Amino acid sequence: MSADTDPKTLGNETDSDDELKGSEAPLVEHLAELRKRLIYTVIAIAILFVGCFFFADQIYNFLLGPFIAAAGTPEAVRLIYTAPQEFFFTKLSVALFAAIFLAFPVIATQIYGFVAPGLYKNERMAFLPYLIATPICFLIGAGVVYYGVMPLALGFFLGMQQVDPGGVSIEMVTRVSEYLSLIMTLLLAFGICFQMPVILTLLAQVGLIGEEHLKKWRKYAIVAVIALAAFLTPPDPISQIGLALPLLLLYELSIIAVRHVEKRRLAKEAALQKDLES
Repeated sequence: MSADTDPKTLGNETDSDDELKGSEAPLVEHLAELRKRLIYTVIAIAILFVGCFFFADQIYNFLLGPFIAAAGTPEAVRLIYTAPQEFFFTKLSVALFAAIFLAFPVIATQIYGFVAPGLYKNERMAFLPYLIATPICFLIGAGVVYYGVMPLALGFFLGMQQVDPGGVSIEMVTRVSEYLSLIMTLLLAFGICFQMPVILTLLAQVGLIGEEHLKKWRKYAIVAVIALAAFLTPPDPISQIGLALPLLLLYELSIIAVRHVEKRRLAKEAALQKDLES
């Protein structure tokens, strides 16, 4: 009996179609569901924002960790604000940044809750590991900034100070808003860039790319990574190298991960084809 008329095959296709059709909904219902998910997300961020604002000083002091490490002692760190409202708005930015960071589990849950009804059961199971890997990779990228790149970069900048008791002295006195902008930019840049293995393996999971594609694109990836590092980081070699080298390493690790995913996908497809032919 051919695969076209195999009752077993037809039964599996019918079950899958029924599973997906059971989750179909009119456009208005999709928009209503999206609105509900967005409201939940905004409420979570708003609640966390209020809570984080009360601890904005402690959060900001934590973000000063790389600066203190570069300067040597807390007493050597001097920051100023040049407008009456500057530090207040800086604390608002700190609270919002922390609220979005802490709300990621809620955001991820709402995204999954919105897209899951449109996926087959096996697709939903395949999607879950990426939701877990995403914050882990972000934290690794943020850790590289906090404990590695920022102290080195700030040490480089502090080393440019000119201290001359008998002449002109040039001292780095940073504004609170400028330091927050710098460290937030680097944390977000590294956190997002460290999602490369997640994105590439997800694309390999759905069959859009393979190991050979990544090997073929390696030389272009090197140029793109260097350009991206120069664009996202301050104009100092330490920050740029600190982002470029991990990204190149992640690209090579992504090739290994994609190879593994591709082998599993091809084996699964071969097994399915064998079942259809039997």
